[in-house]
Amino acid sequence: MSEVPSLITLCIGAIKNAILDENGNLPYVYKLPSELFDRLLPHLPPLALQNLQDAMPSVSSNDYWFSDDCLKPSRKRKRFENFDIAWKALYKSRWSVIQKLSVDFLPEDVQQDEPITNWQQIYWEKHLQNCLDAAAEMVSITLFDGCLGDVEIPDALLKYISYEGNLSRSRSYLKLAYHCERFGLYARCLRLQSVHCVAEIGHLLRKSRLEFLEVHWIKSKEQVEGLCKVLEQNKETLASIEFIHCKLPASLVTAICESLHVKDFETNVIKNFSIKRSSFLDSSYFPLPLGLESLLSAASGLTSLVLSDNHMWWKTAKMVFDTLLDTDSGLQVLDLSENNIAGWLSHFKWGSPSLINSDRQIDKYLKSLRVLNLRSNNLQKDDADCLKYAMVYMPNLEVLNLSDNPLQDDGIRIFVPYLVKKSKCDIPLAELYLDNCELSCHGASQLLKVLSALNVPLKSLSIGDNHLTSKFGPSLGKFLLSGIQALNVKGVGLGSSGFSDAQEEITEELSLVRINISDNCGGIRTANFLSKMISQAPNLVSVNASNNWMPMESLPTICSVLKAAKGKLEHLDLRQNTLCNKGNIASLLAEFQINGKPNILLSSPAASIVLYDNDP
Repeated sequence: MSEVPSLITLCIGAIKNAILDENGNLPYVYKLPSELFDRLLPHLPPLALQNLQDAMPSVSSNDYWFSDDCLKPSRKRKRFENFDIAWKALYKSRWSVIQKLSVDFLPEDVQQDEPITNWQQIYWEKHLQNCLDAAAEMVSITLFDGCLGDVEIPDALLKYISYEGNLSRSRSYLKLAYHCERFGLYARCLRLQSVHCVAEIGHLLRKSRLEFLEVHWIKSKEQVEGLCKVLEQNKETLASIEFIHCKLPASLVTAICESLHVKDFETNVIKNFSIKRSSFLDSSYFPLPLGLESLLSAASGLTSLVLSDNHMWWKTAKMVFDTLLDTDSGLQVLDLSENNIAGWLSHFKWGSPSLINSDRQIDKYLKSLRVLNLRSNNLQKDDADCLKYAMVYMPNLEVLNLSDNPLQDDGIRIFVPYLVKKSKCDIPLAELYLDNCELSCHGASQLLKVLSALNVPLKSLSIGDNHLTSKFGPSLGKFLLSGIQALNVKGVGLGSSGFSDAQEEITEELSLVRINISDNCGGIRTANFLSKMISQAPNLVSVNASNNWMPMESLPTICSVLKAAKGKLEHLDLRQNTLCNKGNIASLLAEFQINGKPNILLSSPAASIVLYDNDP
């Protein structure tokens, strides 16, 4: 027999329906006793909560119904807090993860301060994004040729903001236009697909105050015209814009960029500009769209520029760098990764003496540049030589990523004098990435020897995926004593003897905080190395030791490692190791966790079986 509802439950249900129906009497709900009002809020679906909050009487209301203490500041403040608690609960019940936007490779001290969370705002922002995504899917599947605002929102989304019984009574919020009209003012960060970028998108999002906009797959003049309307409407607030998988001729890139810095647009508002996995060049005759060049010159507040995986060639990269240099840009992050720009800085080495040695450019340094990402650009020995000359114009650089470039030992050797000189500067290099640069054991060992002797040691070094062999072990062990805090030696071929040799060199306390030793096939000696390293590294919080063929016999050593860590270790990755085949390993290791730390990653027994074939 079902439980008989209480009178309060029945009252809450009746009030909830009345609020959803928006019958004009919503302000009188605020006359309810605090006990009933506070119990009502957690039972309201989002649309009802929004209706009620919109109807909150102002403090200056002259209505005699509100002449008592219902709107005293202390009581109103309490009700605002209760609304926020209700929005937080609604958000977390619908989405468990809060996605945060951040700039790749940006050092922690450059990140913007964490804002106070407005749960109501982020709820409707994400709901509107879900509606836009659903509308894009509907248009793509059904070949819908009507107005974008007339696309119907699926019931699955509508049930989240109301409830099933109410859907049959009110269909006013069926179409996308309603959700844009009602909730567009809460949108700060949105993602638009090509189907959204039509003439009416400006009208649909006219109430928005966008700060971040991500645009996918646009390629036509009509789509660009629709997008430009949105850009112009948000000219006072838009700080970041990102284009992904777009294919645009230079003329349309110019049109977009012009909408960002003409017609009274606040050019100091734009902070981050990004084009990824796109094509925006016509031919070699127009290496850099005029509009983009003008934007880089005019956007005085630009702090991050990402032009990644865009089939960009060396002339375009050269023009981008020279434009930034000529305008004395305040850029902090420059990402030109995954292009093909070999030779882009040759003019710094082979240019006229007036360009390199005179005082002509003494006041045109990129003084604010702290992060330079040149990963996967087919850079070779000569490019390393030219980069050494160009580094003079980036005196405050802290992070340099040269991974996935065939620099080889000669290229790194050329670059060593810069590293030595940079360590003596007021702002030394903090992070260096040289993964998959075709380094040999000898070249990498010589590099570590130089880095160990720097005036100020690196904080982070990544040299993974270089074939360094087991002979690299002693150099690795000695380098761990240099003060390095984060190290990646993934897949360098250490093997069991390499780990053993590295272990023997660890004779004093380490500054290590994070290390990745995965894919090195060290067997049980990986566990022995971990035991010695963790015992000597009091600040270590993260270890990736996956895919190292650690056998069942290494389990006691791992357990002793966790016991010695006393909960200080936060993350331990043991996936793809044979010891994961032990049936009760998760419960065994859990005994050594303290307050859930470390977070231990284990693979399923089937995934841990490693097949090895030594037959070439």
